Amino acid sequence: MGAIERNGYRFVPEYSVIQQNGAVHIYNKDQFIEEIKFQFSGKFPELDQIEELVDQYCNQHNI
Repeated sequence: MGAIERNGYRFVPEYSVIQQNGAVHIYNKDQFIEEIKFQFSGKFPELDQIEELVDQYCNQHNI
C-alpha cells in the first residue's frame, strides 16, 4: 500500500497486522505534520478505510 498524494500533501500508511492497528503519516513538502491512528481487522487494512481517513483529514483542514 503506497502513499496518497493530495494538493502537495503526502499521506503514508503504516500498519501492524499483529496488533491490528496503524497510522497514516502526513507530510507537506517532506516535513512531517502529524499522524492519524486507526484500527482494522483481517490481514490488512482496506484501501477504502485509509482513503476515507485521508478524505476526512483533507476536508477538515481545507486541503
